This record gives sequence, C-alpha cells and structure tokens, in this order.
Amino acid sequence: MSAKIRKIAVTVEETHIEIGRAISPATRKAVAAAVIENPFAGHYEEDLSPLMEIGAELGALLGRRCVEALGITPEQAESYGKAAMVGENGELEHAAALLHPKLGAPLRKEVEKGAALVPSSKKMGSPGQVLDVPLGHKDAAYVRSHFDGIEVRLNDAPRANEILVAVAVTDSGRPLPRVGGLTHEEAEGKDGLR
Repeated sequence: MSAKIRKIAVTVEETHIEIGRAISPATRKAVAAAVIENPFAGHYEEDLSPLMEIGAELGALLGRRCVEALGITPEQAESYGKAAMVGENGELEHAAALLHPKLGAPLRKEVEKGAALVPSSKKMGSPGQVLDVPLGHKDAAYVRSHFDGIEVRLNDAPRANEILVAVAVTDSGRPLPRVGGLTHEEAEGKDGLR
C-alpha cells in the first residue's frame, strides 16, 4: 500500500427502535475511516496522481472493512458513500483526488455491482471535527429510502498534514421509510438511476 496510514477506525451503527417503533431487523450502517499522511500538505502540486492511486487502495480496503463489520456478503450491501477531510495544510483538491477518479471502482467490487454514483463530500477540518458521509442506494439513485448519511469523528484527526478518508456501507435503508420512490426490491440497477 502506498498510503501512509496512521490509523483505521471502523464503526457499526444499528437502529433497533425509531419513534417508539421496533425496527426488525435493525437497520445497520458501517463506516470505515483511515487517517493518512497527506504527501502534498503545505505546497502546491500539479500532478495529484499519487493521491488518486491511494484512493483506489482505500476504496478496496475501507469497503471491505465495512462489509466485514456488517457481517454480510458483498451482494447484501444496499447503499454506500465516501467522504474526505483534509487538515489545514492540505486543499480540497487533495480530497477530490482521493475520492473521485479511482476510489469508486474498487469500492464497487467490494459491494458487488454498484451501478449508481457513490455519494461524496469533502471538506477541510481539524482534529475532532465531524465528517458527514452521505449515503445512497448502490444500484439505483431513485431508491429514496436509502438517502441517508453517517458521521465519523476521530478526536485526533485530521492533523494539519493528514487526510481523514471514510467509506460507508449499509445493509438496509432508513428505518420506517415512507417518502415514496422505488423500493430496494424494485431496483433494477441497470442505469444507476432505477
């Protein structure tokens, strides 16, 4: 791995009760985050391809960690998302280089298929700041029950010369969905929309 990883954290969130109603089976989300050294912190670099390659490595690693944490098979994953927060000596383009050109394809392999775009967010932040990871259905963007998100926060990251990179995967949508749209069962996953 070309990424210099300082730490990895994996969290699973389960919702068993929502507004007094039992959720059975519980809805579950996993988020895996890596704190990496930013090789371009503090200076402008035209060629960001090393970060793109690191993004590909992290898409596979963090996607796999999420699926393992949920205890599911790849095809049982229903939604996904990605996000990155650069420390103060980085720039937003560093987060974009990690997330966009190459992270998606390896993540899709870890969750089997993934016809839809992977929702993403990027920001600049400091240690302990919350990073929101948006979620969407992995195969069909019109499955509204899977529009969601999960937070990740590490008390010591990102430091000034680091980037916090996160991938999230779920085995279900929101608890008690009722705003219409396609259901997970109706999704075809052919065009990434339906």
